[in-house]
Amino acid sequence: MAPPPEEEPIGLFVARSARSVSRAFESSLVDQEGSLASWLVLASLAGGLHRSQRSIASAVGVEGSTLTHHLNRLQTAGLVTRERDPQNRRVHQVALTAEGRARFRSLLGTVQAFDRRLRAGFTPEELATLRQLLQRLADSAEDADKMRTRQQRGTLP
Repeated sequence: MAPPPEEEPIGLFVARSARSVSRAFESSLVDQEGSLASWLVLASLAGGLHRSQRSIASAVGVEGSTLTHHLNRLQTAGLVTRERDPQNRRVHQVALTAEGRARFRSLLGTVQAFDRRLRAGFTPEELATLRQLLQRLADSAEDADKMRTRQQRGTLP
């Protein structure tokens, strides 16, 4: 049997750290009557790149049914509208209302303040290095996942 590691495995450390940051971020949004889910949808719409529910779900990283739940809440709150696309009735187009744009701007200030707190104490060079290292970890995790999938399918050479 292998001896226990002398330090916490890096994947576990990163996962715990990410949860801590995520909880703090969510808490700052809740203080402004927001949520991470609503922020992601509002930001996606405010950026103007996504209008269809499918496109928004992909950008936010959720399943369509999960997005529908969030959109129902946002629509009830008067922050978004949904209409069927006249060219394809199966597609719903989503848009921010005036109140939705105002909520986005309000939450944007909270998001920017949270980001400033996270960046405090780091130099621009350290932040650039952190991004590079985290990207390498993400790439390694994705490669390992692809390898595992190929092994399960029996498609490895």
